[in-house]
Amino acid sequence: MKRVLTILAAAFLFISPVKADEGMWLPALISQRIGDMQAKGFKLSAEDIYSVNQASLKDAVVLFGRGCTGELVSDQGLLFTNHHCGYDYIQKHSSVEHDYLKDGFWALNRAQELPNPGLTVKFLERMEDVTAAVNKGIKPKMTEEKQQALRKKNIGKLIDAAVKEGNGLKASVEPLFYGNQYFLFVFREYRDVRLVGAPPSSIGKFGGETDNWMWPRHTGDFSIFRIYAGADNMPADYSETNVPYTPKKSFTISRKGVKEGDFTFVYGCPGSTQEYVHSELVKYIQDVSDPEKIALRTIRLNIMKKYMDQSQAVRIQYSSKYASVANAWKKWQGEEKGLRKNKVVPTKQAYEKRFEEWAVGTRYEGITDRLANLYAARNPIYRAYEYYRETVLAIEKIQMSDGEEHSLKDYYQPIDEETFVAMMTAFDKALDDSYKPAYFLEKRAQYGSMEAWKDAVFSDSKEAEDLTAALAEFYAAKLFAQVSAFNWSINKVYKDYMQGQMEFENERTFYPDANLTLRVAYGHVEGYRPADAIYYTPVSTLRGIIEKDNPDIFDYNIPQVLRDIYAEGGHEDQPVCFLATNHTTGGNSGSPVLNAEGQLIGINFDRVWEGTMSDLVFDPEICRNISLDVRYILFIIKEIGHADYLLDEMSFAD
Repeated sequence: MKRVLTILAAAFLFISPVKADEGMWLPALISQRIGDMQAKGFKLSAEDIYSVNQASLKDAVVLFGRGCTGELVSDQGLLFTNHHCGYDYIQKHSSVEHDYLKDGFWALNRAQELPNPGLTVKFLERMEDVTAAVNKGIKPKMTEEKQQALRKKNIGKLIDAAVKEGNGLKASVEPLFYGNQYFLFVFREYRDVRLVGAPPSSIGKFGGETDNWMWPRHTGDFSIFRIYAGADNMPADYSETNVPYTPKKSFTISRKGVKEGDFTFVYGCPGSTQEYVHSELVKYIQDVSDPEKIALRTIRLNIMKKYMDQSQAVRIQYSSKYASVANAWKKWQGEEKGLRKNKVVPTKQAYEKRFEEWAVGTRYEGITDRLANLYAARNPIYRAYEYYRETVLAIEKIQMSDGEEHSLKDYYQPIDEETFVAMMTAFDKALDDSYKPAYFLEKRAQYGSMEAWKDAVFSDSKEAEDLTAALAEFYAAKLFAQVSAFNWSINKVYKDYMQGQMEFENERTFYPDANLTLRVAYGHVEGYRPADAIYYTPVSTLRGIIEKDNPDIFDYNIPQVLRDIYAEGGHEDQPVCFLATNHTTGGNSGSPVLNAEGQLIGINFDRVWEGTMSDLVFDPEICRNISLDVRYILFIIKEIGHADYLLDEMSFAD
């Protein structure tokens, strides 16, 4: 264990000479990167970024909801995040009479702010390396099962000790580098979070799925919330007597703007990356998983869109669902293209060949072949597992029969019925009968067609419940259990392979894969070349919005007031979005983007389509994150929302 920790320490301490702005770094260890950050223009210290002894930038960042980031912008609990992160809550407050998706929402005083049951934000209190404590008592001759049981017991003790104070404390222990290292993360969770403002979707989702993941981008992707607390500033359930939360730290806003070459710094909670995986996994994603999931979601999106185009009420009901399905659908298309264009599979295969040549005579010899064999055995069952998730579990009737929380307010049965027929047909056609439960085969024979079976399922609750029970049992026993067993075996090998990579490349800078915990990514403002003879400059403006404006297309039909403001003149060069080289992924949505002084200059919300393969490999030439310029947020708050009072809460650097 001491040898492993020494290797990990060396991996963190070595500062790579390469220019690439790659990496998602742990804030508690940022002192080991601060020299490189400062060399690239950063003006603050490691203690300014992360401290447990004084207020630091980490205290102005939150995990928003279940998978986004947000940032505090006032000493009265005011919070920015993305429009798409707040979208579900905006949708829940919307109706045909009060269509906050279409028209936007602005609370003009505290009494008008809207509560959101179930929405939480978490502040990181501290993080620490607990590898030794997690592995306490582990003996080399123990079976893997006994080792894991002891680690689980040790982790339980660490979590219990971390949250004993109460007051909203939550904790988790997360494995890094496939279990070669463990970190404890202690959060404080606030449960009263209210909607303050959101632009109309024609601004907040301008360009819709056509522009999603693309550049140039002109989307005003922000929403505003406020955190409330009890009188003691501690977490409390919603109450009219709660008061705005007073944070330890909130961001100062810079209105100076950005230019190519400026230092940028993203502080957020990236969701999941797989930077160190075997070529066989990348090949499966590129050739099987992404293409098949894209095709299935295309069918679902076409069904939803058909009905949404026919009815405003249905559009409101399904806007959030449509966006959720479409987001990954579009991302996978860019990922597949990027993996092929960048020849990631052959590049990894060449790396594995060099690794095996080095590993001869070591305990790592043959490890890449072991992984290849495990993937070859796993992939057929994993394909069935993914197909099941993308087809059967996409049917809302099955979700409801399975006891999942489901709002009938946001349910339209004709969409679900057509989805049932399409998805069950695809499931049946794509998979061998050995991957289908006996109940499915019986009913297929009994009804003769998915259309006939659909009529029975949607007219007879017992039929729906029986189908759901049979599928759920099959999912747990036949698919999930087998996939879990394979993944356990694969991750066990990855633990050694990861350590082997660190020994093989002892001068390479390694950073842990993302896991929705707080990370630092830094880089600079820069455009990119997506193809021959094309260069995308890194800043978009209001002029581009007007160029795209089209009243006949829902996603490009901007509010008339924005047209009027533009026609008056003086706002043609109003900045909207900008590009940078920061390494981001899902979960970084809503993350604060900071300048060299640690001041807020934007909100991260996307990546460029050509670079979405960065979850598997980061290419500094093409991977760019897309951020909303904070000046456009301020412009919309004032000119569209007429909520100038919010600006009075904020602190500005210039």
